[in-house]
Amino acid sequence: MNLLELQRQFLEHIEIEKGRSVKTVENYNHYLTVFLDHTKAKNPDDITPEIVREFRLWLNRQSTGNNRVSGDTLKKKTQNYYLIALRAFLKYLAKRGVKSMAPDQIELAKVPERSLDLISRDELARLFKAPDDEKDPEKRARGKAIFELLFSTGLRVSELCALTSDIDLRADELTVRGKGGKVRLVFISDEAKKALKDYLSLRKDMSDALFVKVGGEKAKNENEGLTRRSIERIVKHYAIKAGISKKVTPHVIRHCFATDLLHNGADLRSVQILLGHANIATTQVYTHVTDQHLKEIHKKFHGKNN
Repeated sequence: MNLLELQRQFLEHIEIEKGRSVKTVENYNHYLTVFLDHTKAKNPDDITPEIVREFRLWLNRQSTGNNRVSGDTLKKKTQNYYLIALRAFLKYLAKRGVKSMAPDQIELAKVPERSLDLISRDELARLFKAPDDEKDPEKRARGKAIFELLFSTGLRVSELCALTSDIDLRADELTVRGKGGKVRLVFISDEAKKALKDYLSLRKDMSDALFVKVGGEKAKNENEGLTRRSIERIVKHYAIKAGISKKVTPHVIRHCFATDLLHNGADLRSVQILLGHANIATTQVYTHVTDQHLKEIHKKFHGKNN
């Protein structure tokens, strides 16, 4: 059986048996197609360490196209997406008894330690107040509700967009479906509940979506909910109004949610669960927020017997 047919079967496998999202399947399809197109591999035994090494060199030299002057190339993290997809494909072949390169022969590129985009408490407060200047009451209420809900729950923007207007505000908790279809519980603060009630009380549309377009934003389908890009544009708009020079996205507010918990004494495992991280290593990027506390401990207790 040729690789194109095996690729198709693999994609069906991860969608049906593994329950991966349609977006994940599309991404894996893209990464594998680029690999097969570049290497010209036709059969499973065409995939060799030499072929993969040459592909990695090619990837490492690819321009991002964002800045031709500086010659920026693909980040190591982006390169790893291709390798992760290829490794998953090879694991699938191995389980089916198809002879090809062993998946464990593929090692991911080392990536620089992840840095967080954060805003200060003062900047966060200014961001939350930015919608107050809106003349349209519904638009003003929507902005405040988006910010309060993001900060209260730590939701990913895709999870926020999936929420419906029949949200039960009598409860302090909400069940969401995150990455990989995994369900988790998030908690709604009193401030977020009030902001949502104020917003929903002004709604006149018939949309099932929790957040919708307002006034001149409405397109042909006025009941269509806000998309990921729409939410990102709204957050960026208010960040500019608040005079914040840093890049502010919904994910930055998610970072603020996590660091706020850790600052106030929450343990890393609890923060992992609240964020919906599959691996605690992903959550450990936030531990830098305790550095200041450690500095104070060191200053207070170190060398006092000298």
